[in-house]
Amino acid sequence: MSATIQHITSYPVMEHFYTLQGEGVYTGKAAYFIRLGGCDVGCVWCDVKDSWDAAKHPLMTADELVAAAAQYESRIAVVTGGEPAMYDLTALSDALHEAGFRVHIETSGAYPIAGDIDWVTLSPKKFKAPVEECMRQADELKVVVFNIADLEWAEQHAANVTYGCALFLQPEWSKREMITPLIIDYIKKYPKWQLSLQSHKYINIP
Repeated sequence: MSATIQHITSYPVMEHFYTLQGEGVYTGKAAYFIRLGGCDVGCVWCDVKDSWDAAKHPLMTADELVAAAAQYESRIAVVTGGEPAMYDLTALSDALHEAGFRVHIETSGAYPIAGDIDWVTLSPKKFKAPVEECMRQADELKVVVFNIADLEWAEQHAANVTYGCALFLQPEWSKREMITPLIIDYIKKYPKWQLSLQSHKYINIP
């Protein structure tokens, strides 16, 4: 059953931790990450496949998650997955806001977002197209590039986000040595794009 059908106050949580944001506009910022279990998008190169089965992960209430996050100094909370937009995030986002947090989400865009979100990172996947509503909400578009054909695919999505949305191209980690130079050349030709790297993997933090 999709959790977006009804209001919920507990979520399947794979992990939650304090770290630095590794990608995109907020790279280098301290943030509390909440990784929800459950995903039906099924990317072949996903690096958190353990998150896919929601039933494997314990339920935590919104209040429990906020209490954990509030122990740390940053007031940015990033809800990720899995695919976090599978769930009604209203209770979690409201509780985080009440505690003074900005609420960010990292989503494939496959579902409309339910909840009050301050920053939407849209990372579309070929396996399940983003919905139009989520395309309009995106504050940053982050396209993971696995092969050169993905650059044209990235342009198709860039044409559908709103003006002012930050545009990022990010090499898929296992292909980074081959793909990164291609992305660099592409951005030099089309400077509306920016390079995003998984900096957290380079410096070995979560």
